[in-house]
Amino acid sequence: MYLIGLTGGIASGKSTVARRLVEHGAVHIDADELARRVVEPGKPALAAIVEEFGPGVLRHDGTLDRQKLAEIVFHDEAARARLNAIVHPAVRQLTGRILERIAREDPVAVVVYDVPLLVDAAVDHPFDLIVVTSAPKRTQVKRLVEERGLDPIHAQARVDAQVDDSERRAVADVVIDTDGSIAHTMSQVDALWHRVKQERARA
Repeated sequence: MYLIGLTGGIASGKSTVARRLVEHGAVHIDADELARRVVEPGKPALAAIVEEFGPGVLRHDGTLDRQKLAEIVFHDEAARARLNAIVHPAVRQLTGRILERIAREDPVAVVVYDVPLLVDAAVDHPFDLIVVTSAPKRTQVKRLVEERGLDPIHAQARVDAQVDDSERRAVADVVIDTDGSIAHTMSQVDALWHRVKQERARA
């Protein structure tokens, strides 16, 4: 199995890159989706969150009220650290199980693990390659406003709350510049796939 860690800031084009890699034949794992799965009703992580932050973070149906929890932790670094200490290990464990299953079922699979917080959460799976999508902050803010409907002030706050792009670039094996056209992004992803296939052929 060949494991690509894909990371980048919010609205930096990770989904576009991941989709293209899947078109080429990669298996996609989305860390955000796993983070939602580990806090479903009945899961230990949800119980731990309720214990830590109180029953007010639950909706009437017993599911996690993400908006309410986000309001608690967004401007409170200590609270965010406590939340991450619950969610990140649970996601890491679930990811490990999924990777083991893929490796059993298809030992030559190329897996792209789309993990926005690869740097922030010190995700330490044995990546063969770390790919970082990169776009200037102004582009990220513009995309959040135009594509996701955020107001400009909220969009700027979301972008500013992340680790600096230089920290991501420091761990990158490949940086994909997504500030240009979609075609420009795609050609970089195609070149990346060609590199992966060559590395696999030599292995």
